[in-house]
Amino acid sequence: MNYIEVTIFILYLFFMLFIGVYFFVKSKKGANEKDYFLGGRKMSAWVSGLSAGASDMSAWVLMGLPTSVYSNGLNQMWIPIGLGLGYALSWIFIAPRLRKFSIVAKDSITVPQYLTNRFNSTSSVMQIICAVIFLLAYTVYCASSIKACGTLFSTVIGMDATFAMYLAAFVIISYTFLGGFNAVCWTDFFQALLILGAMLIAPIFALSLISPATIASANLDPNFLNPFSDYKEVISGFAWGLGYFGMPHIIIRFMSIDSQKSIKKSATVGICWTVLILTFALLIGIIGRYYLGQDPSIADKELVFIEMVRHIFHPIHLGPLAIGMCVSGLLLAAVLAASMSTADSQLLSAASSFAADVYKPFFRKNKIEDKEMLWTSRIVVLIIAIIALIMAANPNSGSIMSLVSNAWGVFGAAFGPVILISLFWKKLSFAGAFWGIVFGAAADIAWYVLSQMELLPQAVNGIYEILPGFIAGLIVCYVVSLMTQKKNQPAEEMFEKAVAYKEE
Repeated sequence: MNYIEVTIFILYLFFMLFIGVYFFVKSKKGANEKDYFLGGRKMSAWVSGLSAGASDMSAWVLMGLPTSVYSNGLNQMWIPIGLGLGYALSWIFIAPRLRKFSIVAKDSITVPQYLTNRFNSTSSVMQIICAVIFLLAYTVYCASSIKACGTLFSTVIGMDATFAMYLAAFVIISYTFLGGFNAVCWTDFFQALLILGAMLIAPIFALSLISPATIASANLDPNFLNPFSDYKEVISGFAWGLGYFGMPHIIIRFMSIDSQKSIKKSATVGICWTVLILTFALLIGIIGRYYLGQDPSIADKELVFIEMVRHIFHPIHLGPLAIGMCVSGLLLAAVLAASMSTADSQLLSAASSFAADVYKPFFRKNKIEDKEMLWTSRIVVLIIAIIALIMAANPNSGSIMSLVSNAWGVFGAAFGPVILISLFWKKLSFAGAFWGIVFGAAADIAWYVLSQMELLPQAVNGIYEILPGFIAGLIVCYVVSLMTQKKNQPAEEMFEKAVAYKEE
């Protein structure tokens, strides 16, 4: 066991717990559901921008994506390109309007609430279907982050992977349980800085250490450096960017920003951070193949970044001090940061959806005190995390990359078209939005199943399921809205008020 790396991991975990306890103590008096779920709409530009990026870039950006590039080559570059474009467009076009619309739509604090209030509806059916999709998809997504923590601890310090998953889950649950949105955003802020530093340092050092011998061991396929070797990868890569229009734990950051003036700064911070992260994830995969050579065990366990860091820094000593071990521990803590920064946001989004959109209107008929809402949310956080932990511990649960891909596809296809249209088309109807969510999610899942069974035409089999799901959602939103369109004066007035909304 490497005790230096273990010590750094433990100190890092305690720091995350400290943030959760701090916000729990700070918010004990007078806290309400808006504070717990949205930070009271008081997030600064830097915290909003960096936490939005960190909540998005889970361990897959340090483990799954670089390993995919390491194994398959430059035809995987379209994933970071698609994600970078989608993220930038979401900040530019979605963030300014969504913050205004969510305020005007009865000060909505969750995505399901916004989608219900946007149409001045009293029906709870929208909130139910959203909550169901949230709970299912977020459990899968959270499982990928917990699984990454298990892989990290098992590889680096020899700890049993299952025990490591329990330990990581305990820490994530604790600070999310205690501190709510404030704790999640501030932990994500610090974790975003750590992730960026680690991803900048590792490939630069590795590049300087590449030799003719390591290049020979790379054993490159003739198409390894050909980004156009598979047109399906090009289409699928760009399709990843569609997910940003409907990713609840990311767009909730847009709603939490303290003012419209801060959005431009938040967008600049978030977009720059994300583009850097995606660029260096691609470089880690390419440079890792040259530096580490072809190694099936690295590919199977998604260990490119971890092995790169340990190969570079473990041999470095300064007298009796194992400086390299300290640097290695700090950089590898970035994997923990990436895992935790996404899992906490997902847990909170799922909990807020259930507590505010199911428990409050159905079980308590909206007659509920803030304290009960907060504790209901905390219990939901605990339940989802336990289910995700069981899923992650299952050896047949799939790779980190596949788990993220599945959850990302469902969210993007279900909510992306509806969020997009609701902000730019006054005539979207409640029925159009509801059936757009249902058909978007159903088309995504159906395409995935048929693709896995190889029942689709060869020309399209293997194309990422988010694309047909997103297209289906758009079409259904539009067609059903036209079929069910009738004058909804309050909803149209709300739309016009939101467009014209200015901060007091």
